[in-house]
Amino acid sequence: MTTSDRERQVLNRIERTRRRRPKVREERITLAHGAGGKATQTLVEAVFLEAFRNPVLEQLDDSAVLEIGPSRLALTTDSFVVTPLFFPGGDIGHLAINGTVNDLAVSGARPLYLTAGFIIEEGFPVADLIRIATSMREAADAADVHVVTGDTKVVQRGKGDGCYVTTAGVGVIEHDRRLGPSEVRPGDAVIVSGPIGDHGITIMLARGDLGIESDLVSDTASLHELAAALLDAAPGVRMMRDATRGGVATVLNEVARAAEVAVVVEEDAIPVRPEVRGAAELLGIDPLYVACEGRFVAVVDGAESDRAVEALRRHPLGARAAVIGRVGEAPAGLVLLKTAFGGTRICDVLVGDPLPRIC
Repeated sequence: MTTSDRERQVLNRIERTRRRRPKVREERITLAHGAGGKATQTLVEAVFLEAFRNPVLEQLDDSAVLEIGPSRLALTTDSFVVTPLFFPGGDIGHLAINGTVNDLAVSGARPLYLTAGFIIEEGFPVADLIRIATSMREAADAADVHVVTGDTKVVQRGKGDGCYVTTAGVGVIEHDRRLGPSEVRPGDAVIVSGPIGDHGITIMLARGDLGIESDLVSDTASLHELAAALLDAAPGVRMMRDATRGGVATVLNEVARAAEVAVVVEEDAIPVRPEVRGAAELLGIDPLYVACEGRFVAVVDGAESDRAVEALRRHPLGARAAVIGRVGEAPAGLVLLKTAFGGTRICDVLVGDPLPRIC
């Protein structure tokens, strides 16, 4: 059997597996089901999509795009369970606002209004709750959005792990472009807006389990201005998505699968800070799978890639934006990584996440 025959067999096996109807085989929920990888995808498709199926939900985007009369709105919802609650560069309050704003921004919307719900454990310090609320207000002011309604619940001591925050957000889409994986075409360029993995590694180091001291801080930030700058500069923007749980690798796999294209990434082109790479090596994980909270992946017309990167780099949050790969025709549905050593490997979605509770 030749190498090409073996490769074809592997690709055919992968394709057959992906075509199977999703089914949750575990009897109980595990941490992997909330990690953004294959287990999460299976849970969402087999349970929630099956229960609530409709044309909007079937898109499985970070935000639902709704057409109401002549207007187009983006609606999103999110929950935040990060531990520790306070970490270098931010806290759960910053994450709650920025994460919700970013889901709207990468859908091409101008964020407007947010909701906030709090599940608070009995005995939680009021001073910490004030600190979280203040962080949320500051982040909302920076993003020019308003928290307009919310809810508060308190659970018994030992039942809530301090404080959880849930949010929803709505924004208005003020252009007629359609963004999403279905718009991606062979020949397009894949761009990241900055160094990847900062947030996930910062959270892991903040837990103190590794005993490593570092000046690294979370990249949590609102990306509405950066996303708007890209849309203004490049009419050929196909899609944008913030690389949170599961990191850049998971986003690229979602693109490849939804658009039925191949995504080929150059390892040497991916911006990663040395301290992130070093900590990831100690943990035995790939920075491509580590969460960001202030970076997005964009796919743009290949002819506009230079213009798109230039526009991103003019903004402080996009100073290290880079083209990391291209979209091809085959093997459809897969992400291929060209390694620094000259080889090529499949970059698949992980079942779970090596760094749980990072957002």
